[in-house]
This record gives sequence, C-alpha cells and structure tokens, in this order.
Amino acid sequence: MKIRKKRIAAFGFRSIPPSAGAAGADKFVYELLPRLVKKGFTVTAYNRNYPNQNLRSTNFQGVNIVNITTINKSGFDTLIHSFKSALHILLYNTADIVHIQNGGNSIWAALLRLFGKKVFISQDGLDWKRDKWPWYAKIYLKLSIWITAHIPDLVICDNIFVKKYFQDFFPKQTNRFDFIPFGSEVEGFNETNVLSSYDLIRNKYLLFIGRFIPDKGLQYLIPAYKKSEGLGYKLVLVGGSPNRSEFETQILKNKSENIIMPGYLYGDDVNTLIKNAYLYIQPSDVEGLSPVILQVMGIGTPLLCSDIKENLYIVKNGAVTFIKSNTCDLFKKLSYCIENPNIISELSQVSKQRIIKEYNWDSITDQHINIFTGQ
Repeated sequence: MKIRKKRIAAFGFRSIPPSAGAAGADKFVYELLPRLVKKGFTVTAYNRNYPNQNLRSTNFQGVNIVNITTINKSGFDTLIHSFKSALHILLYNTADIVHIQNGGNSIWAALLRLFGKKVFISQDGLDWKRDKWPWYAKIYLKLSIWITAHIPDLVICDNIFVKKYFQDFFPKQTNRFDFIPFGSEVEGFNETNVLSSYDLIRNKYLLFIGRFIPDKGLQYLIPAYKKSEGLGYKLVLVGGSPNRSEFETQILKNKSENIIMPGYLYGDDVNTLIKNAYLYIQPSDVEGLSPVILQVMGIGTPLLCSDIKENLYIVKNGAVTFIKSNTCDLFKKLSYCIENPNIISELSQVSKQRIIKEYNWDSITDQHINIFTGQ
C-alpha cells in the first residue's frame, strides 16, 4: 500500500549527524530519519547548538536541519532546546507528525497536540534511575512519566521492560505503549586509519564507547582493567560527557600510555575500532536497549557486558556477562575472555547472525511508519 506523504519533525536528541556529546538518541535518529526520507516523507530535524559550537548544516541525507541554540546547563539545555523546537514547528508549520526523544520532553507534547499535531514520544529507559542526574532532575523525570503516559498519541519504548513499567503503572493507558527496538549496524563501511592514529594493533586492545557518566560503569571497568594490564592489551575509552562533571574529571586522570581516551569519534572511525577490537566491554549499571551493544554484535565483535536485564534481553547466550557493579567479577570475566579467544569469537559469530536478522534498521523504520501513519 502506498503511504500518503507526510511531514515529520524530530527533536530531543543532540544532533544529526552526531557531534561531540552524542549518545544513543543521536545514533537512533542518524539511522531512522534518512530512511524516512527514502520512504517519501519530508523530515525536519532540530539540532542542539551550544554556545561553544557553530553547527551550520542545513541538510543531511535529505533531512532538513534546523539548528536551535541552547545553554550549557545539563538537563536545562534539553528542555530549553525542546521548547524552542516546538515553537518553531508551530510558527513555521514544519510538520504534521512530531517525534520526540526522551519522556522528559513530553511536557511540550500538550502544546503541539493543542495545535493539531500528532505526537509520539520515544522512551529509551527509566531516566530517573541514572546517577548522572541531580535530585531535582530525578524528581522532575519521575513526575514527567504521567505526562508521557497521557499526552502524546503514543509512547514508543525501546525495550520491553520500559513498556511493562508503563503498562503496570498506567493500566488504563495500556494501548498507548508500543515496543520497537533499535537496529544493529549491518551495512558495509570503509575502514579508516584510526588504529594507527592512536598506536593500536588489531586484536590487541579492549574497547568502550559511551558517555563518561556514573551509570555507564567506568568506575568498575578501569580498576578491573588495571589488574589485567600486564596481559598486553590496551584499553580504549571513546567518548566523554556533554558537560564535564567531577566524575569525568576523575576518569580522565587515568589516561595513560595503555588507557587511551581519544574523545568523541563517530562513523567509520568507530566502526573500525569495533571491528578490530579483541573485546568490547559494556559495564553499565543502567541502560535502555543499548544501540552500542547492537552495533558491536552486528559487526561481530566479542562482547563482555553487565548482567542487567536490558543487556541480557539483547545478548541472550551470545556474550560473556558479569555481575552488575562488581569490579571483582568484571576482572574475573575479563581474564576469562582474554584466556579463551576461540570461545568468545565463536559466541560473537553466532550472535551476529541472530542480531542482523532480529534488529534490522529497515524493518524498524517500517514499524515506525506504521505507527506514525496509524496503519
């Protein structure tokens, strides 16, 4: 059936293409929005432009880009940017359908629906559980779930546990929640010279990619790695955090010849690092459905991750896991992975085929279109 062409606007992420500070939401829109354009939709994306940035792109793979200035205050930057984005959508009538990342932005859904827009919220986890937020932000995020559950046309959850939480908490709204996962990176890419740039050797380094915030678990990974440092593997920590905290400052003090911190990297550089790593490590305390884990498994790199239920849902028996928040068990499982290259390689190749089949971006795009268009 041919879909009637409609206009979609998206905000609540950082930027497309990803810029410094990007995270899972940025990876999501990077994959989804250009595919919506290819399906015949007119798509407008609202990038977050900080005072120390100068984002100028107006188009990315057919996606129209509007750069909206915000402030450098964590949490408030998102709310201010989202409010300005909502106003721009209404003032310039840029969309019929609005797709918002993060339930914390759901307060603007009421304004958009008042003016006849269809509004969909993507909820990628229970944000108030994340240690990066101060107490007042956690209270706000917890209170915002009522708005998220009642105001948008539909809430799209990226994992079944978030969907179940909303259904249990709001049983009368149960038909307003749906589940669509992230996809895995399955398309070919061009390998870069990023390994030589950081004096890395194929299969001789361990890798982490993400924000340097408490819920990502670097406070467990770095001590566990230091215990095994003599085994000849370097540790590469890609990323940082959008607004540097005391936690990140302490993490950066561990930078050394063997603990490499290249900052933010994206695209083919990241894919090259994943493909050539001996092992990818995801030590998170809190996750939604991790796009990085899907990307790692889709490329076929061995994986070691924490045993939180969201990770176990993705990896099933296709990765080595350790007890959440437990540095000693992480060291034990890290040692196991280093001592058993054939076992972890076999696990990764078997899981790669399953992930590519079950978490395909084109299929996920079609699922979003069905929801957006009411099919």
